[in-house]
Amino acid sequence: MFDIRQYTDNDSDSTAWNDFVMRSKQGTFLFDRRYMDYHRDRFSDYSLLFYKKGKLYALLPANIDGDTLWSHQGLTYGGLITNTHATTAEVCTLFEELNAYLPAEEDLYAIFNRCQARLMVRNVSSTIEQAKALKWRRIRQFGADKAYKEGISVACDDNAYADFWQVLTENLQHTYHTRPVHTLAEISLLHGAFPDNIRLYVARLNDKVIGGTVLFITPQVVHAQYISATPEGKHLHAIDAIFRKVLTEDYRDCRYFDFGISNEDRGRYLNEGLIYQKEGFGGRAVCYDWYDWNVEG
Repeated sequence: MFDIRQYTDNDSDSTAWNDFVMRSKQGTFLFDRRYMDYHRDRFSDYSLLFYKKGKLYALLPANIDGDTLWSHQGLTYGGLITNTHATTAEVCTLFEELNAYLPAEEDLYAIFNRCQARLMVRNVSSTIEQAKALKWRRIRQFGADKAYKEGISVACDDNAYADFWQVLTENLQHTYHTRPVHTLAEISLLHGAFPDNIRLYVARLNDKVIGGTVLFITPQVVHAQYISATPEGKHLHAIDAIFRKVLTEDYRDCRYFDFGISNEDRGRYLNEGLIYQKEGFGGRAVCYDWYDWNVEG
């Protein structure tokens, strides 16, 4: 029923892929090949295209590592991207025919119903449905008020990536002994390719950047990809001030605002301090799941 073909890095496949993403049910700029390919040197791409009667019907962003096909490890989230007319039964059939390849709520039902896939990882993110936003906890309101009284200013500033990346890198290294997923050069490249989808908000005190957040913006969801502050910024509640502007002013009409996960060790460890902060803004749990499917043959 389906003709399954591996994506190749040529203009024809790239154009077909990006056009389909724009028209799909689940597509966002993160599935655009200009975003996916910024780290092509780190992953062995094995994305798949699914054709039905000669027409492109679905996509699976993926990479291969040994004998495992991943729904792409270099993306914030993955899964099967289908056209607007795909039904649950058709997606189930598609997964059935993927048996010689690998797997991809329609797709979640399909991998349970047809694949007997096993849940491997469950991370928890904090999300706000803006039309039904909860009242902030007092500590978050107090923090935003304190920040403004101390003279902190907040603005969207896409020219401040270098200053914020220094804040972010130092905070991650000191707190978690890790680095940002993107280098400064990479996030600058991606912002240049998607200037309306990747925006930077910073908090300043006396013209010095003491905190910030990088937002990934899609038609349905605004996602905080990075949130960070200096020790002084934390003490003066710079993050509270940033999200007062983001949540109650600039993006108050977005459908969902997502703060991202508060987990480590594949979901086994919950950073209670981090999730407490996010829930203080009204965020509530949405799970990010990873599934494992052992393919026959």
